[in-house]
Amino acid sequence: MLRQFPYDTPVRFTVVIPAFNEEFYLADCLSSLAAQDFPGPVEVIVVDNNSTDDTAAIARAAGATVVFEPDRGVCHARQRGTESARGEIVVSADADTIYHAGWLSKIESWFADNPLGVAVGGPCYFHDGPAWGMRLQRMLFGAVNLIVRLGGPVVYVTATNFAFRRDAFSGYDTRLAQGGDELDLLRRLRKKGLVAFDPSNSIDTSARRMEEGVVYNFAVSFFYYYILGYALNRIFRRPVLGMAPAFRRPKGHRK
Repeated sequence: MLRQFPYDTPVRFTVVIPAFNEEFYLADCLSSLAAQDFPGPVEVIVVDNNSTDDTAAIARAAGATVVFEPDRGVCHARQRGTESARGEIVVSADADTIYHAGWLSKIESWFADNPLGVAVGGPCYFHDGPAWGMRLQRMLFGAVNLIVRLGGPVVYVTATNFAFRRDAFSGYDTRLAQGGDELDLLRRLRKKGLVAFDPSNSIDTSARRMEEGVVYNFAVSFFYYYILGYALNRIFRRPVLGMAPAFRRPKGHRK
């Protein structure tokens, strides 16, 4: 059960979790957030993105605040959650992810050490799924960290593990689909100030999307929906290619 506190209590962190039909994963995610060792009040908002399952009921039973967003898509959901947030720092998270007990404390340490910093991200690694998917994640975030160590900017963050000051936030562009909650927000936050990458603050996420195989994930999910889709969406300022199919059930529960 998430810790409860009076509504008028000052809040340092608001964790925003977009959720569309996440009944198979959400309870474990919220349990990991309930086990955080950060001593202060933490607001957890689950955005019910027009789910048709027990997502909202599971969130309420765990003590999370549930808000409803009828327009499907991560940018719509994260925008709704961030608009509802009371915390000084908004932490973007995902329902199919497990957060280690020191996760928020590490984020707090970074902001305490960098009072002018606006955002910090960290890696996410698969805790299940095919070996090639796990290696790919290690390579991706290894490359992000290498660029930073060589003096370059943070070129990528995952919305599964990204914290930013609420007063530096100018809103998600809800005309975008894939990449809008990561690449577009990162681009705009870098203009506001320091954005960092902490390779030590990793989290564990589900590899359910990897079950479609390496060809599908590279050709369809990554290049078509994410890279090409984000580029076209930026040009035309609307979801030209739409959203990638949602894989909401664990292996063995597809029907």
